[in-house]
Amino acid sequence: MASVQNSYEPQRFSVIHPLDDVAEQKCSSDGLGQIAMTRAVRISLGVLRAYLVLMTLMLCYRVLQLAGVLR
Repeated sequence: MASVQNSYEPQRFSVIHPLDDVAEQKCSSDGLGQIAMTRAVRISLGVLRAYLVLMTLMLCYRVLQLAGVLR
C-alpha cells in the first residue's frame, strides 16, 4: 500500500500598509511625447466625452427639478 505524506506547509505573507512601507523612486515622464491616437480612438474618446457631459447635464437637471427650482 502506498502511503501519502502530508508535506504541505502553508506560506506566510506579511501585509504592509503603504504608509508604513519604504518609499520607492517614482518613474519620470519627462521626455515622453504625445501618444499617437488612431481615428477610431479619437472618435471613441469624443463619444465618451459627449456621453459624460450629457449625463452630467441630466443629473443637474434632475437635482434642480427635485429641489423645486424647475417645474
